[in-house]
Amino acid sequence: MKVIIAKRAGFCFGVKRAVDIAFEEAKKKKIGVVTLGPIIHNPQVVGQLDHNGVKTVEDINHINKHETETVIIRTHGIPIDDMKELDSSGFEVIDATCPFVKKAQQYAKLLKDEGYKVVILGDREHPEVKGIMSYAGDDVLVVKGVEDYRPMRGRVGIIVQTTKQVSVLKDLVSVAVEHALELKVYNTICNSTALRLKETEQLAAKVDMMLIVGGKNSANTTRLASFSASLGVPTHHVETCDEIQEAWFDGMETIGITAGASTPDWIIDQVEKRIFDIGGSVGDGTGERGT
Repeated sequence: MKVIIAKRAGFCFGVKRAVDIAFEEAKKKKIGVVTLGPIIHNPQVVGQLDHNGVKTVEDINHINKHETETVIIRTHGIPIDDMKELDSSGFEVIDATCPFVKKAQQYAKLLKDEGYKVVILGDREHPEVKGIMSYAGDDVLVVKGVEDYRPMRGRVGIIVQTTKQVSVLKDLVSVAVEHALELKVYNTICNSTALRLKETEQLAAKVDMMLIVGGKNSANTTRLASFSASLGVPTHHVETCDEIQEAWFDGMETIGITAGASTPDWIIDQVEKRIFDIGGSVGDGTGERGT
């Protein structure tokens, strides 16, 4: 079997930055470091950090004030009230929020301050969106897609969860513009997301099967898997190599691998090795990289 690994599979800039920050703190301090929420949506990386002394707390009220020195903000960001409380808490606070998420937060506040009705295109339950909502005002509207949008007049401002697809934003804008007297749109979709989807489409067109690697709790990885499956190619979303089944590869000649933005290279490497083990002597464990 031939294995092709997407060029952009794995960590994006914001995730790599956050993970590097967390592991650097682990080296400097063996105790007293926590992340507020999982640093990224990858259980294996979070587990590694825990093993190295960086614990995860889900809520600001769960931080042990007697045992904690440093609090690292997750890459998805946190609500503004939590940030203010941390700033006055006496802890060392390290903000590992992805710069693209931080920009979305700033745009949300700007739109609110300028008097726009803020609409966020995203998943209301996602931590990134919860953080952005806190900057957008009490009357913020969150929609997963155009089907959730209620047409509004007046001044409407739209921002987007960084991992959404551009096509979904286009659909929303086309409806919003028909009713709004004034429409301002900030395309806060991370460029890495768009490029990763495009690369997945190109790769899926020339392979017999796609493996999407990454956390089952990762929004962008799940979206990659759904997108790949929608292209008509057999697709499997695996978190680790242990989930791979030999039967999947019967009659397959070319396998494509891509991974979500929160998937480390070492997990991708293990998946690749597992495929080569199934294929016997085929390949040397290096695979062909890029589409």
